[in-house]
Amino acid sequence: MVIYSLRQSLDGDWSIRRETATLFSQLRLGPAIQLAREAARDEHNRSGRSTCVEMPGPASTIRLAQYARPDVPIESAVA
Repeated sequence: MVIYSLRQSLDGDWSIRRETATLFSQLRLGPAIQLAREAARDEHNRSGRSTCVEMPGPASTIRLAQYARPDVPIESAVA
């Protein structure tokens, strides 16, 4: 599974990461969520791989979106 994650910087802006690479930075939260979902959905459509979008929550990671082929069970991500 390919994981797109949202990270908040000390100044309050958000970035989108894929694995260890930062793809976009200095975003507000709403646009960051929309862009991460679009990137994950596009990768899934192009490659057929399962993708998801996650962000840190107060007690655990929150999964915001998930894209998988219907015949493939969804994997749990471990942070």
